[in-house]
Amino acid sequence: MKIKLNLSNIYQKICKDTGGENESPKLIMVVRLLTLVMLFYTLIDCVISLFTRHVGGSIFCILSLILFLTIFILSYKCKTFVSYCILNVYILIWIICNVICFGWNIGVQHFLVTLLMFCYFSKYQHEAAKICYSILLIWLRIFLYYYCHSHEPYIMLSSGTNDAFQIVNTLAIFGSIAMIAYIFSTDTQALEGKLIEYNEKLQQQANTDMLTGLYNRRKTIEYLGTLLKSTENQISICLCDIDFFKRVNDTYGHDIGDVVLKTLSQTFQKELPKDSFISRWGGEEFLLIFPKLNGDEANIALENLRQKIKSIVFDGGIEKFSVSMTFGLVEYDYHSDLNTMLKQADEKLYIGKENGRDRIVY
Repeated sequence: MKIKLNLSNIYQKICKDTGGENESPKLIMVVRLLTLVMLFYTLIDCVISLFTRHVGGSIFCILSLILFLTIFILSYKCKTFVSYCILNVYILIWIICNVICFGWNIGVQHFLVTLLMFCYFSKYQHEAAKICYSILLIWLRIFLYYYCHSHEPYIMLSSGTNDAFQIVNTLAIFGSIAMIAYIFSTDTQALEGKLIEYNEKLQQQANTDMLTGLYNRRKTIEYLGTLLKSTENQISICLCDIDFFKRVNDTYGHDIGDVVLKTLSQTFQKELPKDSFISRWGGEEFLLIFPKLNGDEANIALENLRQKIKSIVFDGGIEKFSVSMTFGLVEYDYHSDLNTMLKQADEKLYIGKENGRDRIVY
């Protein structure tokens, strides 16, 4: 518990804002964490230099350690942008001095990639300055490469020491890049996740009837069109209608009418097979699609639904009442198009209406 508390306190101190107006709190956090990485890296280099008894390397590492510690302290005194600039300038100088002193083989020049990434992830919108800074980093790396080809290092290291520095450099560079990418990308990932979720909600709203929660006509036509093109299964579709629904609205009011629509929608979802596609076609009409049932199987499911609907009792305020529905059912013949099937279902629904309602015409 104490360890968690101490780590939390350390994290809060690292993330402490310097109070600069309109400055990114994440940027100052990355400045401090990158400085700590450089401190830790330089400390390891210092240990390696002392262990190998290399006086020149040890002095250089100790001086670097002091300067990085100074930058870390200054990050609490200066504004974020100033701290960011100081760190960048010093790391540039530090890279140049390292390459001149120890040569190309220790790999410290790869820290230029870290600076390039740090530059583009920072929140400051100075695009021209970022491009110029990128060109400077690229030019500096090329310059140092050719410099090392024509100049010997001032401090010669043994092959083993070179390898040790190379390993430490690799760990520090990749660790720094991973840290910068992680910290600056978390907001982007969270925002992208919210955007995806928002788009899904918009898509759902575009495909859903607001009152009943069923699919709307747009989504139904899209689904049925796709289904008729690709299926090898039997398909049945049914166009159904609430009998005398206008009378319900006129007698009990539109609020009660909405209750009837929502209740019947819930009944469809509960009573029909799970893979049924249920949509509100418009007004009091519904379109039911059975992607794996033939006409006889769909007829049985609809008969159970018809009986269930008749048994529902609604409270109209002035009295209780029930409703019935009429169904026009057709089975896909594997060659009719979408419009033909819908027309056939509508014709059968009309026949049901003309012959007394409350029935399935198949």
